[in-house]
Amino acid sequence: MANHLFTEGMTANEEAAPDLLSLRTLFVNMCFIGEPGSRSWVLVDTGMTGFTDSIIRLAEERFAGPPIAIVLTHGHFDHVGSVIELVQHWGTPVYAHPLELPYLTGMKDYQKPDPSVGGGLMSGISFLYPNDAIDLDDRITSLPQDGSVPGAPGWKWLHTPGHTPGHVSLFHERRRLMVAGDAFITVKQESALAVILQEKEIHGPPAYFTTDWQAAQRSVEMLAKLKPEIAVTGHGHYMRGAELTDQLEQLAGDFEHMAVPKQGRYV
Repeated sequence: MANHLFTEGMTANEEAAPDLLSLRTLFVNMCFIGEPGSRSWVLVDTGMTGFTDSIIRLAEERFAGPPIAIVLTHGHFDHVGSVIELVQHWGTPVYAHPLELPYLTGMKDYQKPDPSVGGGLMSGISFLYPNDAIDLDDRITSLPQDGSVPGAPGWKWLHTPGHTPGHVSLFHERRRLMVAGDAFITVKQESALAVILQEKEIHGPPAYFTTDWQAAQRSVEMLAKLKPEIAVTGHGHYMRGAELTDQLEQLAGDFEHMAVPKQGRYV
């Protein structure tokens, strides 16, 4: 009960669209894709560890059964914290990009975070963040090669590397909906104050964990060309309309100045 009360006060949800709900666990977002009351829905990412009960309760309130699939945008600790417990509870298959599978099957650890970039407390303490692989074993498989998202008709996954080698974002072309993961975000994640206040402004991927800045730039440029109407990102509030398209185009056009650190381990 104490743990439930603790985590209850550290979650918040936002309905970006009738069938797109984001849940923030501490400082990272996850998404529920599907119509309320449906038996066919998809969970995107699983947030921080310790929030399994909150996730299950929200899912049971919103849907008529377990998810068809869990899709991971990438395998960093704050996006996969509850995945093993959720799989054990639901028995749901997990999907990720093939290049991300080594980090999700215990084969390879991520490169260490760089606390020297970003100039904020969240960056400064990033040496404490886990970079170890988790092991989902045979419970995870590669996303379909045709770009479809299991259990989410109309959605496609897009390879958006840079933050991690196998990072993916999701896009519904007809409705211009986007789940960007950490390809770009809507808060300055390196700053603890910005995270606490949830100041809404588009930024590049969290600098302390991004290891390929050239790939990250190409990913942002690709996503900007899609001109999303609504975007839910891995950190920060969802964004929509001209605020989204204008800021995303600005980031894509001036990525090196706005996002890339002047120096650092991976620059």
